[in-house]
Amino acid sequence: MIQYKINELFETIQGEGSFTGQPSIFIRLQGCPVACSWCDTKHTWAVELSDEVSQKTMLTKVEETSQWAAMTVEQVLELVKDKGFQAKHIVITGGEPCMVDLTPLCNAFEQRGYSTQVETSGTFDINVSAKCWVTVSPKINMRGGYPILNSAMLRANEIKHPIATEQHVDDLKTLLADHKIKNTPIYLQPISQKPRATELAIETCIANNWRLSVQVHKYLGIE
Repeated sequence: MIQYKINELFETIQGEGSFTGQPSIFIRLQGCPVACSWCDTKHTWAVELSDEVSQKTMLTKVEETSQWAAMTVEQVLELVKDKGFQAKHIVITGGEPCMVDLTPLCNAFEQRGYSTQVETSGTFDINVSAKCWVTVSPKINMRGGYPILNSAMLRANEIKHPIATEQHVDDLKTLLADHKIKNTPIYLQPISQKPRATELAIETCIANNWRLSVQVHKYLGIE
């Protein structure tokens, strides 16, 4: 029986990509070896047995920590029910959620009327339900040394790429050409809301008929 290492589980508004503005339940998994330099959830990278805590402790954390709780699909479903969450969209993120098989978790929620979405770096095989919306945020040439998988790029329902420089744009264009991506929606996301990064993203989106993702939750000051 799969147990998922969950760092956070909370209800909020999706602030990025195609589902921007959608009330969502976020399930953040612990563990990621990709080592993205601008990652804003570095506390989810390491998986230490000493960081395992109870579900209650995980849920009541008041700051970002590397603590996680092991939970089965049934336990996750029960927790969402007990919390009384109203959102019907599930976002599974991390960390790198695709390090584990997410199919049972997706199927269980979808059978209960939820939609599901997974946010991944594209560096691991994507094991999800057929209906799951897959957001690939390709992490190119990161310190962890993991290549972007062709299978991940082809499975993507949207590609969301953080940028701050022209090199980031060039890297994305090369990646799209190498994997022959033509019709998948492309979102550019300015790193850290920096003015120049935002300006570059807007210019590039207009020039290529791509879309802008501005991390609405950060502008609103919500999780």
